[in-house]
Amino acid sequence: MLRLVLRTQPRSGRAGGSDNNTMRIQELNHVAIHVKDVEKSCRFYREVLCLESIPRPAFTFPGAWFRLGTQQELHLIGDRGDPVFSHNRGNHFALQVDDLDAWEQHFRSVGAEHLLRKQRPDGASQLFLRDPDDHVIELFTPPKANAV
Repeated sequence: MLRLVLRTQPRSGRAGGSDNNTMRIQELNHVAIHVKDVEKSCRFYREVLCLESIPRPAFTFPGAWFRLGTQQELHLIGDRGDPVFSHNRGNHFALQVDDLDAWEQHFRSVGAEHLLRKQRPDGASQLFLRDPDDHVIELFTPPKANAV
C-alpha cells in the first residue's frame, strides 16, 4: 500500500519539506483516461464539452489529445477493455467554467444528459455528466467572492 503524506508547514521553509530546491511540482499537465472507442469519445469531447483537439505524438496505440483551459490537457487512450467505475464522489475530473446556465442550455441543445446542478457547502455550483465510457466529469463555478 502506498501512503502519501502532504505537509501544510514545509520543513526548512521549502515547499514539500525537501532540502533540494530543484524538486518542485510545477503544475498538473494532463489527465489521461482509457476509452473504448476513440472516435466516439472525440465526438463527445468536441461537441458536448467543446474542447479543442491538439496534436498528439505518433504513439503505437490509438488515442487523442484535447486542450483543457490554457495549460492542461486531456489525453484519451484507446482500446479500453475493462469497465469504468466512476462516480461524482469518486474518480472524476472537474472543469471550472464561467457560466453554468450557458452550459446547461448547450447540453439541452445537443441532447447531453447531466445531473441537476448542486451547490457545495462553500457556495460553488456544480453539475456532473458522463462521457460515452461512463467517466464522470464535473463542471463548476467557484464560490462568490463574499461566500464562506
